[in-house]
Amino acid sequence: MKFFRICLILLILPLLTSFADHKFYVSITKMEYVKEKQAIQIISKIFIDDIEDVLQQRYDPSISLATKKESQRDIDFLRTYIDQKFDIWVNGKQVSIDFIGHEYETDVLKIYMEVTGVKEVKTLEVNNEWLTELFEEQQNIIHFKSDTRRSMILEKENPKGMLNFN
Repeated sequence: MKFFRICLILLILPLLTSFADHKFYVSITKMEYVKEKQAIQIISKIFIDDIEDVLQQRYDPSISLATKKESQRDIDFLRTYIDQKFDIWVNGKQVSIDFIGHEYETDVLKIYMEVTGVKEVKTLEVNNEWLTELFEEQQNIIHFKSDTRRSMILEKENPKGMLNFN
């Protein structure tokens, strides 16, 4: 009986410890249509270490975010990456996204963006490919708020999603 218990523990222990090694790869983007300002205000949250890994692999291994070593060049690479991997279409037309700024909150990068000149939102299409080239299991979650709330989950295989408000 003792031998059976030891074998059972040895069998179960690796299974339990394997869950601790798994990391969750996600970004969350909140978009809100503000009718009075005719604008879509956007706040995205990405884990600093994940975005830093992608920037280092893509551009330069010396890129450092949220440290004293962070330079304007590092921020320029961040903005370039955000622009290249994130697109929005409102009512079937691609719109320009203004990068307002960013800040760090513990281990999260918060990115502030805005789309102006939006009179109404009948359809909203988002393409978000952040981090998908490095992390196969990356999920980019989009929450959109207007008169109603809608969400979508974008992944490497399906980086583009559409919400229809007609």
